[in-house]
Amino acid sequence: QNIVSKHSSQFRGNAQHDALEFLLWLLDRMHEDLGAASPAQQSRGPPQVGGPRRALQPQGGHWGGRARSEDAPRAFPRSSLTCPHCLKQSNTFDPFLCISLPIPLRQTRALNVTLVLQCERWRFVRVGLAVPLLGTVADLREMVAREGRIPPEQVILAEVSPQGFLRSLSDPEALGAAGEAGPVYAFEPPPARRAGCPRSLPTSPAVPRPEGPRLLPSTARSSDCLHRAPGSRVLLLLCNTAGTGPQLARFGPPLVLREERGVSWEQLQQSILAQLRGVLRGEVRAQGMGALFRIRLAGGAAPCTYLSPQDPRPLCHPAIDRALQLSGAGGPPHVKLTVEWDMSTKERLFGSLQEEVVQDAESVRRQQQAHGQQHSCTLDECFQLYTKEEQVQPPRA
Repeated sequence: QNIVSKHSSQFRGNAQHDALEFLLWLLDRMHEDLGAASPAQQSRGPPQVGGPRRALQPQGGHWGGRARSEDAPRAFPRSSLTCPHCLKQSNTFDPFLCISLPIPLRQTRALNVTLVLQCERWRFVRVGLAVPLLGTVADLREMVAREGRIPPEQVILAEVSPQGFLRSLSDPEALGAAGEAGPVYAFEPPPARRAGCPRSLPTSPAVPRPEGPRLLPSTARSSDCLHRAPGSRVLLLLCNTAGTGPQLARFGPPLVLREERGVSWEQLQQSILAQLRGVLRGEVRAQGMGALFRIRLAGGAAPCTYLSPQDPRPLCHPAIDRALQLSGAGGPPHVKLTVEWDMSTKERLFGSLQEEVVQDAESVRRQQQAHGQQHSCTLDECFQLYTKEEQVQPPRA
């Protein structure tokens, strides 16, 4: 340290110094003492033929009376700048002793998406996707469409928590926060069916009629509908919940169905029960049973917006129109509804049913394993990133 400090004042004293800075200083002094000019004093012109290849010669020996150590650390990178209009190229040679290489970072992250398909065999399947860190929901929609083999414009993406729906995902949103608030579900809408073909339930009463839940009063009616089109169809996403407060929990599979805007409460209730036929403890006679549950608009709507059983056309509620208007870009317009059951009715009809059973595809394990390992790269990959061609933006006028 004493010897070094005599030749360089920056290394005097007991302060901590950068090892790379010391190494560069040492190599520079070695070049000077061995009779070669410092790389900082080298000409900006191109090197002599064979100059950069000296480091590739076998060890030992001298080059023109100079030690080989003065030639090995030097390099002459060529920076080429090409005009995109006239294609004129400008080359610059910069000698250096060391180079700082960028480290390629991981460009994707693992995201699990539960597909809710119309296929009976693969109704619920969870797939693992490698989504781009700087991508958008539109990129995720394309990936889900390929996995589910459905058109991208038919994919509905939403976050679903153990308590119910959170929000729908629209194409312009960044993918950074997708899946953080709750698991991401991708819904395939059912095929459009002809009007006038209502679905029916078995009529044998296997379950006694439960006491209907108490409903909140509703001031809005179908007469206040913003768009008077009772013959149109609306796409509904539903999830079933039971309990109140901290005990509120989602149960059964999430549903997706199309319904006529002009259906009555009894017809809507019958359609929902038809979708739940596979998880009911027995057959239910829907006609004349009153209101078995409450229906609340979820995902952005006011939490007190309930559809009324006394409304002759509950799906013509003005809040339904607002929800359709607020559907983000990407995917068909839809409305998210939460079907609220009291605990006694839920236990009577569904028993101890919990959330849906989802089968994991092989891609879930594969993506978790790929992204769970520490990201590594080779020196060649660092050089490839360093020498990658880039487009220089023109200066602003």
